[in-house]
Amino acid sequence: PKTDLAVLKVERSEKFTYVGFAEGKSRVGEWVVAVGNPFGLGGTVTAGIVSAAGRDIGSGPYDDFLQIDAAVNKGNSGGPAFNLRGEVIGVNTAIFSPSGGNVGIAFAISAKTSKEVVSDLIREGSVTRGWLGVAIQPVSEDIADSLGLDSAKGAIVSEASAGSPADKAGMLSRDVIVAVDGIEVKDAKALSRMIAAYEPNETVKIEVVRDGEKRVIDVTLGTLDQPKKAAGTSQPQPDQKSAIELSDFGMSIIPDQDGVRVSSVERNGAAAQKGLRPGDLIVSVNGKETKSVTDVGQAVAQAMEDDRKAVLFQLRSNERNRFVALPVNQG
Repeated sequence: PKTDLAVLKVERSEKFTYVGFAEGKSRVGEWVVAVGNPFGLGGTVTAGIVSAAGRDIGSGPYDDFLQIDAAVNKGNSGGPAFNLRGEVIGVNTAIFSPSGGNVGIAFAISAKTSKEVVSDLIREGSVTRGWLGVAIQPVSEDIADSLGLDSAKGAIVSEASAGSPADKAGMLSRDVIVAVDGIEVKDAKALSRMIAAYEPNETVKIEVVRDGEKRVIDVTLGTLDQPKKAAGTSQPQPDQKSAIELSDFGMSIIPDQDGVRVSSVERNGAAAQKGLRPGDLIVSVNGKETKSVTDVGQAVAQAMEDDRKAVLFQLRSNERNRFVALPVNQG
């Protein structure tokens, strides 16, 4: 389901003609021929080029689509996209269309992804993927600035699940994963695909940046299970009494039995623009645990003294952690 692929087994006495997946990467600009059955009219062939590769269209954690401009319509899904050598470079799966018809933007599951998934399904009857056990998010420019990183690459760990392979190996929240077995991690999506490509119980070398220093952590991967839907939790609404203003960020904070919570957010302030909401629990600021409003104030002041362009807040809401970098007003 995560890649929208399935295998049908047909038991018949006669031999069937089949086609093979292409080896190597498809190049942007090369010709492509899309085969399908649009609107139930019958077999149809259309031609175009590969417009882009590695597209993320928000359909799942392992998005890695080829974008093609060959005419693809309803009924083309599941049909092959060929190169001029007759090799399958992708499986037609989706279109972008304001009208519902072809506008020259179609997506095909790449041959690499298709080949891996199909092979697993034929051999094992299911797909097994490596599991690291971390919640991750992209490293934005603001987050990179707040951590003193040279560039906005990699994936920041917002939480390592208790008992997960990452947790057992000593990976911590706020670690920035920059490489796996020596291969650079471009972003959070790339990390998900890289880890999924490993078999469970394989040991991989994860390179992280922690407190400005690089270190390598050996992690023995687990098996990715189907996700369980988490029960929703009601968001606590803080009492507005004794709230303390953080005017530079456009928000107020208040002491709470669990630490410090956001009590209010100005509509046009930096906090609102970054998605902070009343009730968010502030877990840490720039890596320092915040159990009181004084802790928050001191951590923000220290970031300004260090000439940081942004302050990194670790927030918790609905039982999930996330990082948000708020820009510092140096004026």
